[in-house]
Amino acid sequence: MSLVRRALPEDAAEVLRLRQVMIDSTFSVDASTGWHAESLPTLRERLSEPDGDFAAFVVDHPERPGTLAALVVGTIEYRIGRAGNPRGIIGFVFSVATDPDARRRGYARAGMDALLDWFRARGAVHVHLTASADAAPLYASLGFRPKPDPLLELLL
Repeated sequence: MSLVRRALPEDAAEVLRLRQVMIDSTFSVDASTGWHAESLPTLRERLSEPDGDFAAFVVDHPERPGTLAALVVGTIEYRIGRAGNPRGIIGFVFSVATDPDARRRGYARAGMDALLDWFRARGAVHVHLTASADAAPLYASLGFRPKPDPLLELLL
């Protein structure tokens, strides 16, 4: 039996908690959690759509019932096709987190394997992600390679 399962709407608060763990360990931004209350209804709705373009896979914490040990989240995006991806389907991993007391047990890898299978089943031939320095070895071992493309961002 797999440790990994698809996240359910009732996991939403824990999914947000682990997303905050990822944010706090990766970005130098506001660490407040006030946004969780506003995000929770939308997340619950997205977690209730098993056939949509959004998926979250989780591992239950073995020592703390009712909490999650790990989280892996991704989306399917459509972009106009091109050589190598004529259908234009791309997977994007945007949140991978493991509770600090549950690290180095293979949970993130197991979650990534499940998410990559989900991407494949939906026809994605490319998967993108942004990695922290600590996580880069995991992604490299899964076959991810750095891209030279620069990323620009505009906040609206």
